[in-house]
Amino acid sequence: MADNASRKRDNRPGALTRSAGTAAPSDQRERRSRVSPLGTLMLTPTLIFVGIFFLAPIVLTAIFSFTNMTSSTGISGGAYVITPNGLRELAADGIDPAVVAELARSTVVVDKESLAAARAAGVDAGFLDEIEEQLSGQQFVDERAFERELKTLPGRPRRIRELKLAAEPFSRSILNTRFQTRDEASRAITTLAPEIDPADLDRIVNASYTGWVWTTANFEKLKNERETVRVLLNTAFYVSVTLAFSVFFALYLAFAIFYMPPRMGLFFSALWLLPKITPVVLYTLMWKAFTWDNGLVATLAEQFGLPSFNYMKGSVPSAWTIVILVNGFIGVSLGMILFSSALRAIPMQQLWASEVDGASRWQQVRYILLPQMRWPIMFYTCYQTLSLIGSYEQIWLTTNGGPGNTTTVWSLEAFRTALFNYSGNLQYGLGAAMALVLVTGGLVLSITFLRIFRFRELVQKPKIEA
Repeated sequence: MADNASRKRDNRPGALTRSAGTAAPSDQRERRSRVSPLGTLMLTPTLIFVGIFFLAPIVLTAIFSFTNMTSSTGISGGAYVITPNGLRELAADGIDPAVVAELARSTVVVDKESLAAARAAGVDAGFLDEIEEQLSGQQFVDERAFERELKTLPGRPRRIRELKLAAEPFSRSILNTRFQTRDEASRAITTLAPEIDPADLDRIVNASYTGWVWTTANFEKLKNERETVRVLLNTAFYVSVTLAFSVFFALYLAFAIFYMPPRMGLFFSALWLLPKITPVVLYTLMWKAFTWDNGLVATLAEQFGLPSFNYMKGSVPSAWTIVILVNGFIGVSLGMILFSSALRAIPMQQLWASEVDGASRWQQVRYILLPQMRWPIMFYTCYQTLSLIGSYEQIWLTTNGGPGNTTTVWSLEAFRTALFNYSGNLQYGLGAAMALVLVTGGLVLSITFLRIFRFRELVQKPKIEA
């Protein structure tokens, strides 16, 4: 009786019975949470790779974005140089005109330093001896007065050009003079303009610095410029329309190929891979040949009595259409591969059962296939969004942001600012600030997509196993 009772107690619902060799769940969790040294060693190259090629560029971009670094400032320290253009800008910003005039003025001084500079420049030694003997210690208000005095010397050069070249080493001007320290520049300025206001002195010295400094002016400029809003709207339009085209067309192709005979499906899969595997330069050249003035589209339009022009750059609607199609077809290639693979993983028994129940192809897609495609659609949407936000090469090689700047997106503008512009002065700091905004926007969008698609539910343990 006692044995039967104990057997019943052991077999009651919810009772846990373990053999001597069965480990407790806590022991299994501890064993599962242990980190193997070999596993850590195997992960080390990956962690180094991620740190060097992913985290380090982001950190450097964030650092550069808080500087005014350009190709003219360089990445090392600079000096203090007052230029004529800089003086004109300071005068326009409200610096006292009398101070600007004093700084722009050049004087001529005959002393040991200027005589040594003249000898180093190759001025005739006999002529220099005459200058030292008769003009040493004198100062002239400008080069013309000094040249008039030189013409009175017997050993002067007979040609006007040679006389001017001989006079150049004696000229003293603060303009285009390189000062290594801030104190040197301040002393030189106060020597020429002793009554200068201290605030104006600081402004002039700060404006003359040729190196880079820490600043938040890049973000202030992005905030205040009207062009920023236009480029952001262009980017939002480009990403949303191209993303929608890529997702829906890729899904359509994946479902169409899924229901095709195997050989025909394989042929169309290979055909739609071409936009993805074709080199980007060759791919854009094909589109140019297709859409330019004498291309296929313009020729056909002329035959049918439609406007015939450069459809890639001739109008804003046609330019946007080409930009979206060029980038959209590349995204469609990737999406078609991803969605087709996901469809092949769905058990065919579900479709056979639905056919027995009389389900049509559309009902199979809507009620069986699409609900199980949530994970691939989420991954592709996130990936393609980030890819479109950061892509610029296709736009650069096709419309180059034109006509005008109507198809310029944020990544293209950042690329032009930091690495490629027609003025030649590459603005690394401003370009890095634009790139940082791009990275931040990408992270926000990624988190948003993960919440929309309920990422935690997709990766959590199936409830039947919980």
